[in-house]
Amino acid sequence: MLDTLSLYVLAPEILLLVMACVIALVDLGVTTRLRTLTYGLTVATLVVVTWLSVEFALTGQTLYGFGGMAVSDPMGNWLKAFAAIAMLVTLVYGRPYAADRDMLRGGELFTLGLFSLLGMFIMIGGSNFLVIYLGLEVLTLSSYALVALRRDNERATEAAMKYFVLGAMASGFLLYGLSMLYGATGSLDINEVFQVIASGRIRHDVLVFGLVFIVAGLAFKVGAVPFHMWVPDVYHGAPTAITLMVGAAPELAAFAIIIRLLVEGLMPLAIDWQQMLAVLAIASLLVGNLAAIAQTNLKRMLAYSTIAQMGFVLLGLTAGFVGNSTANAQYAYSASMFYVVTYVLTTLGTFGVMLLLAREGFESEEIADLAGLNQRSPLFAAIMAVCMFSLAGVPPLVGFYAKLTVLQALVGSGQGLYIGLAIFAVLVSLIGAFYYLRVVKVMYFDAPITAVRVSAPADVRAVLTVNGALVLVLGILPGGLMALCADAIVRTLAG
Repeated sequence: MLDTLSLYVLAPEILLLVMACVIALVDLGVTTRLRTLTYGLTVATLVVVTWLSVEFALTGQTLYGFGGMAVSDPMGNWLKAFAAIAMLVTLVYGRPYAADRDMLRGGELFTLGLFSLLGMFIMIGGSNFLVIYLGLEVLTLSSYALVALRRDNERATEAAMKYFVLGAMASGFLLYGLSMLYGATGSLDINEVFQVIASGRIRHDVLVFGLVFIVAGLAFKVGAVPFHMWVPDVYHGAPTAITLMVGAAPELAAFAIIIRLLVEGLMPLAIDWQQMLAVLAIASLLVGNLAAIAQTNLKRMLAYSTIAQMGFVLLGLTAGFVGNSTANAQYAYSASMFYVVTYVLTTLGTFGVMLLLAREGFESEEIADLAGLNQRSPLFAAIMAVCMFSLAGVPPLVGFYAKLTVLQALVGSGQGLYIGLAIFAVLVSLIGAFYYLRVVKVMYFDAPITAVRVSAPADVRAVLTVNGALVLVLGILPGGLMALCADAIVRTLAG
């Protein structure tokens, strides 16, 4: 039934859909090289959508629309706002790069970017199995097209094919798992599924069988080992601007559907899925950090870095239900939310510098390409160094505090297993520090390979400077963002 409340709950999604269609039509008459009008409309849309999401989040309300199929709650609205900001920053960084590579012959970059964001919003705001799956497909289909956007590039086309084949398999896993749960519980509604499972009327082995496929599908979306095969190839093969579009904002949506499906829908099975996530986290931390050491290509190194970083996010999610109590849930889940938000912020800065260094006909993809960057541009070298130190977890940067909050959630559980996981995470993070610090060493101590000064458009320079400053400032003063994440999780779980 279509009513005012339903339209209110889905206002950001409706605006995104309408404007994506309008921008696609308007772009037919745009002839400028940088698609200035298309870009301007896209930026304005993202700003308004961010404002709407923040306004909804500040109300602190949990509202359901379309018969309970869509939900507007604090966690979802904040994640939508962060995803819209991440997409906006990605387009600011990526437009000059895309123009130099003839990727702006049409406005596909902007319209597909908005459609992929629409998919993320649907995933984040879904309270029904089919709605979440619909959002996932909107995001992934847009991502396949974006990766292949540079049609004359063999490597990008190959990456898109790999992404499509593996993505289809993962979607099949997730859909099969959801269908098993539907068959067992008789409902597609997340809240109803929770109630039916909590009643204890359904055989446990049937539920766990479906749960295995759901966790496998979710693990693929966050790039967790052993479902990580697509990450290095897509990161390396896609144009750098698209790599950022695929690797930043979608992580927020992936975190949201993990909370929706596993925490809100399948909390009675927490003992089972927490064990699965713990195995995925251990494997991701180990494989991601060890494989990254061997990489000379910066994009592949960051791909394996992403795998390891997602291992930390999964670690936080394993400590919510401890000893038949959910007392630790708000700390564990808010720590994971804080981690994924700060990871996206740092990733934006890292790829922003890479996009800036890429010139027409030259991709700044190898670690060696950063040699002597401090002599060519001290500002951009400093931003890159701040991001690398943050990813390594060096204080006082935000990455250190993100790791610390996850470790505190693990240790705060008081269980020997989780304390052991925390110690393991610290040890593998020490391994990871090597490849991040190697990038800093190359920028500051190696001789430059070119004397060309690094120049940047005013908007890119301003956004990148703010980006780098936030990585530092949020590390020194993390309380506000941490409180926001904790409040969002508490209100959402209470709702």
